[in-house]
Amino acid sequence: MELQRMTVRDVDLAGTRVIARVDYNVPLDSEGRVTDDLRIRETLPTVRYVLGHGASLVLMAHLGRPKGKIVPGLSLRPVANRLSELLKIPVAMAPDCVGPETAVLAAGLKPGGILLLENLRFHKEEESNDPDFARQLATFGDVYVNDAFGTAHRAHASTEGITHHLSTSVAGFLMERELAAFHALLSAPQRPFLAILGGAKVSDKIGVLQNLLRVADSVFVGGAMANTFLLAKGFRVGDSLVETAAVDTARAVMEDASRMGKEVLLPVDVVVATELSRGAVTRVVPGDGIPDGWKALDIGPLSIQAVRDSCAHAATIFWNGPMGVFETPPFDAGTMETARALASATSAGVVTVVGGGDSGAALQKAGLAAAVTHLSTGGGASLELVEGRELPGVMALQAVQA
Repeated sequence: MELQRMTVRDVDLAGTRVIARVDYNVPLDSEGRVTDDLRIRETLPTVRYVLGHGASLVLMAHLGRPKGKIVPGLSLRPVANRLSELLKIPVAMAPDCVGPETAVLAAGLKPGGILLLENLRFHKEEESNDPDFARQLATFGDVYVNDAFGTAHRAHASTEGITHHLSTSVAGFLMERELAAFHALLSAPQRPFLAILGGAKVSDKIGVLQNLLRVADSVFVGGAMANTFLLAKGFRVGDSLVETAAVDTARAVMEDASRMGKEVLLPVDVVVATELSRGAVTRVVPGDGIPDGWKALDIGPLSIQAVRDSCAHAATIFWNGPMGVFETPPFDAGTMETARALASATSAGVVTVVGGGDSGAALQKAGLAAAVTHLSTGGGASLELVEGRELPGVMALQAVQA
C-alpha cells in the first residue's frame, strides 16, 4: 500500500484559512481538567507551522462518545484551555462545530489566529459522514490538514467527507510520522523482524496475524489469544479464556507459518489463578498443562525471558496487545517486562514500533513512551494498516506526485 502523502510543507499557506482534523480525545478529571495532554502536544509542530506561515487555523476534534447528543461533560473547552497554555497564545472556543455563530468566529480569524470547534460528535452527522455536514465544515477553510492518525481508519465527515469540498487536502506532521513509520515497517523492515501480539481475541487480530506472517520472520503470541493457540495444539488450558470458535483458525495460522518457514512462538509457562483479583493466589505452570479450575492470566518468567531473548536478537520489532491482564497486578509483569525489553532493544539500535492502545498505555505506565522508535497514537488505525487495509482518512489526502 502506498502511504506517502503531501504535507503542509507542500502548500503555500500565506493568507490561507486552514481547517485541520486533530485527535484531542484526551482524558479529563472530575473537574474537567486534562489529565494527559500527550495527544495535544503531538499536534503542536503542525499547529505552530501553520500559524507561523501566515495562515489562520480552525481545529476540529472529538471527545468521548456522546452519540450525536450534546453532553456538557464532553465539551472540548478544557482542551482549548490546555492548548492555549502550551502555545502561550489565546485559543478561541466555538460554541458548536457548525452554525452561524461558529461561521462568524471562523471568518473573523486573522493570520496567526486559532479557533477550536466544539465536539464534532455532538452531531450524529459526523460519524455518518453526512455530505451536507462535511460541506459546512469545509466552509471554514481553504486548505484541509489531517493530523489525526487515530481517527484515519474511519470515513467520517471530518476525515473523509470534507476532502470532497476542498481542492487541497494534505497531512500534518504527526500523520506524516505515523505513515512513514508503518511504511518502513511493512515494506522494508530490517531483519530479523519480530512481531509480538497480545490481547484477548484471535478473531479481532486474525487479519493482522496473517499479514504479519507475510512480512515478519517470527510472531510471539501472548495474552488470552495464546490460550486459543495452546488449545489448538492440543494442550490443556484449564479454565482459561479461550475463543472456541477460533481454534481452527489458530491451527491454520500455525500450519501456514510452518509452510512459510516462519515461527509462531507461544508462552512456555503462564501465571495462573483461580480468580482475577489483586489478592489471588497464583502459580506458575507450563503452558502445555494448565490445571482444571485455574486460568492463565499472564505469561510466566520463562516466557518473559524468551521475549527478552527474541527482542535482543531482532532488528525490527512490532508490538501490539498486552501479555496478560495488565490492569490488575500481579498479572501485569509480562506486559511491563515486554515494554522494558523493547526499550532495551531500542537503545541497542533495534527499530521498535508500538501500535498504541494497551501497549502504549503500558509503555506510559513504565515511563518508557519515549524509549521506543515509534509509539503510534492510533491503536485501531495502526492495526488496520498492519492488516493491509486502506485507511479512508489517509486515502482521501493527496498522494505525493512521482
